[in-house]
Amino acid sequence: MTEQTTVREDRKLDAGALRALAHPLRVQLFDILSQYGPQTASSLAERTGESSGSTSYHLRALAKQELIREIPERGSARERWWERSDKSVSFDSPEALASPGIRSATQLIMTEFLGRRQQQLMRHVSESIAAPDKDDDGSAMISTANIHLTRAQARDMIVRLSAIVDEVAAGARGHEEDPDRLPFTVRVDVFALPEDGDGR
Repeated sequence: MTEQTTVREDRKLDAGALRALAHPLRVQLFDILSQYGPQTASSLAERTGESSGSTSYHLRALAKQELIREIPERGSARERWWERSDKSVSFDSPEALASPGIRSATQLIMTEFLGRRQQQLMRHVSESIAAPDKDDDGSAMISTANIHLTRAQARDMIVRLSAIVDEVAAGARGHEEDPDRLPFTVRVDVFALPEDGDGR
């Protein structure tokens, strides 16, 4: 799986980076920086319900593996700002996944990531039902298509969908501070269903 930021260079996470990320709070911090942009230890503490001392510790651990980086020109002596590094990250490094321990770490990371995504999706659904006029401007969509494809057709679709996402992401880069822009998440899930039809 690739956790996409923009069209920029992809980084396959090695064993050290995967070990550093394999902690529920670190996944949460990394994901918040990915979705909402630069934060401080204090703002992340407010978002997560943790202490700023705890978020600061875990931010430094992520920074050691260059998963995130400090923004020195934005900080002060009292407050450091952090952002996600600008490479998309991939969790399918063959070398790292050769280790059972790293496979377990990857499983934990993916479970945390996808659990957060599912919670966000269900919150959106719940809020949309409670206030149906809130997002009645065509800026949200939940759609599922069930299609019988060859693997070659699936790969072609993935390339084309990725190109659209990359193009839009590249055009949005550098405009994060625009007050008219909101953080959006784009999910594109393409995979073959299990042969036995079991969705578990």
